[in-house]
Amino acid sequence: MQSTSARLSLHCGSDHLWSTFSTSHQVHTELPGHHKPINREEFRIAIICALPLEYDAVCLVFDEFWDEDGDPYGTAPGDANTYTTGRIGDQNVVLALLQRMGKTSAASAVASMKLSYTGLRQALLVGICGGVPQTQNGFDIMLGDVIISRTIVQYDFGKRYPDRFIRKQTTTEAQSNEFRGFTVMAETMRGRNKLRQATSRLLSQLQENASKSGCGTKYVYPGLARDKLFEPNYRHKHHESPSCVCKEYHDMTSPVCDEVLTASCSELGCSSKFLVPRARSIHSQSQEDPNTSNTVHMPTIHTGSIASGDTVMKSGVDRDIIAQKEGTIAFEMEAAGIWDEIPCLVIKGVSDYADSHKHSEWQDFAAATAAATASALLMAYSEKQRARLGQFSYYQFIDSRPYYPGS
Repeated sequence: MQSTSARLSLHCGSDHLWSTFSTSHQVHTELPGHHKPINREEFRIAIICALPLEYDAVCLVFDEFWDEDGDPYGTAPGDANTYTTGRIGDQNVVLALLQRMGKTSAASAVASMKLSYTGLRQALLVGICGGVPQTQNGFDIMLGDVIISRTIVQYDFGKRYPDRFIRKQTTTEAQSNEFRGFTVMAETMRGRNKLRQATSRLLSQLQENASKSGCGTKYVYPGLARDKLFEPNYRHKHHESPSCVCKEYHDMTSPVCDEVLTASCSELGCSSKFLVPRARSIHSQSQEDPNTSNTVHMPTIHTGSIASGDTVMKSGVDRDIIAQKEGTIAFEMEAAGIWDEIPCLVIKGVSDYADSHKHSEWQDFAAATAAATASALLMAYSEKQRARLGQFSYYQFIDSRPYYPGS
């Protein structure tokens, strides 16, 4: 078996960097039995990303690419998608980057993908999302945490009456029987702790690979000090003596200036007096390495219902209303278009709190935590497939670490 060679399309800073690098070691333990597929029909797993930054992070967890010397598989007539093929661990995976965000684009892309890759059994939708600050059972959701779908709620599909909107019942379990067991185990303390440990190790490897490719600290954990949750009715706007339309602000329906749409909280003067205190302890989120200045971060993983729609949620008030009514813990834009095309498991890192203070600072790290979690789940899936062969478990080599309730 040839050594791992990973081709990356990485967006570092403001310039795209197309680079090729080889690693002298395997990201995962190389396992007997994996092989390069002879044709498209042999692929069983698809990973779908909506944004280039999500695709970049997923590429960093591939152990080997099958298309280093050109696309060996091609596509079926009528399929306009472009694919990346390779393996993660010993799972052959086809990776697709959507041409546009949203449900319609996702549904169209997956329908075309099924024309070419007729043997697909499961799709993983991997990327970033907006998080609801707290789960239904009262646990904090922090930036960089990972959300795994239990169900999908298409929250913007229904009927608008003069006095109300009534959503059509579209809640669904959007995963195959093969993967449903993993989400159930992720809801147990032992299963979640194992998945967190595996994800943390794979995230560290991803960060190392990114550093080798010239991306520096692109995927480094930004830190708790930069994880800021504002009260839901505290608007992202100019606060300090504004000379624009922001000075006419009276309530959440008042207009704000266009500059607000791209400016950061520090640029607008958003006050820390309106920050929401979080109950989750620092120790449960990260551990300081005494020998370096780096923070070793172990992302927390949550399972639950995900709200999917064609609107980017940027309202803390609306976020909380929908979350309370539907029992959702995250917002995203593609899952509702995929679930009726193919069994789908959504794995997304929390990059913002789905409010007006939404900013891009956490997007790369959140994409990395999602990619690492997807890789960990594929490793566990491989172990399940091979259990009858009596081969070792990847998880039995993970150091035992304490589990902190609520994390």
